[in-house]
Amino acid sequence: MSLSDLTIPRRRGRHREDSRLADHVDRLGEEHPPIPLGGVDYTMNKPELLAERFGPVLAYMTRVELEVERNVLELNILLPDPPEVDRHFYADVWMPQETRHGQILDKLQDLLGVEPHEANLDEVSFSLKFLGALGKVPGVQDISRMLYYLTGLATERSAVLAYNKLHTGLAELGERAIAATVIAPIRRQEPGHFAYYQMAAQQLWDQLSGWQKWLTRGLRKRTFEVVGAYNKLQVTQFGDVMDKLRLSEGGEAQLRKYAQQVGRAEHELLWAHRRGLRVPDYVFKSLKRAAVLAAERKGEVWPAPQPS
Repeated sequence: MSLSDLTIPRRRGRHREDSRLADHVDRLGEEHPPIPLGGVDYTMNKPELLAERFGPVLAYMTRVELEVERNVLELNILLPDPPEVDRHFYADVWMPQETRHGQILDKLQDLLGVEPHEANLDEVSFSLKFLGALGKVPGVQDISRMLYYLTGLATERSAVLAYNKLHTGLAELGERAIAATVIAPIRRQEPGHFAYYQMAAQQLWDQLSGWQKWLTRGLRKRTFEVVGAYNKLQVTQFGDVMDKLRLSEGGEAQLRKYAQQVGRAEHELLWAHRRGLRVPDYVFKSLKRAAVLAAERKGEVWPAPQPS
């Protein structure tokens, strides 16, 4: 059953359920406004070493944060008639916060002399436009919304893990000003986004019919991408990020643990019926491909041989 098929009493029930989401979004907006630029301290002790150690990480994160402008364009196409709480979240809260993250990181990489990754701010893929057109068919937009929430879950979980690792690495380098006034405020805002996607996904999943759940699982399995990667080069760059943050240096065992962290929420939602499955296999395969491509570009083999 699609949202367009709901009866008036059912719609009222949905409104009551959405009120919890709306309250969450309102709190996010009130408690976490865009980070004030005046509070950022770009003081660095060893900028050359910082750029060498984390330049690829900053370039990738900056691009992903700046591309939220295009992401909102995509959502407007993908969801022709979204619930108001979704639109309020991504247009009024999420986009201003993430855009500010991108601005702050962009200035940092500029100060460091890091070569930026080109951000796509306005080009929307044909496949997404096609899926948006199908959203007018009863039941299809619900599936698109579910895929949006699932992507959000994996993206925000990946972001939290990456920012935690980056914060630790900066502290180890003695770059406490950057860690405290750039990375810490950014990572503080990401869990609230994850919580929104988690609540919204659980609510919608419980309302989907059998065929909608079946199709959602199939589409998710075939379209999963590592966060921010839409082509082979970007997948390779994500592999560089994992390498710099030491998320893949331990080989498949470590990468599987990382995949479990990234895919835990959607495993519990989509694949709870599959006993013995600890993580969706497509999550691990995507991460492994990124690690392999990054190593190959450096003329190496992943995983690197471990000393005996």
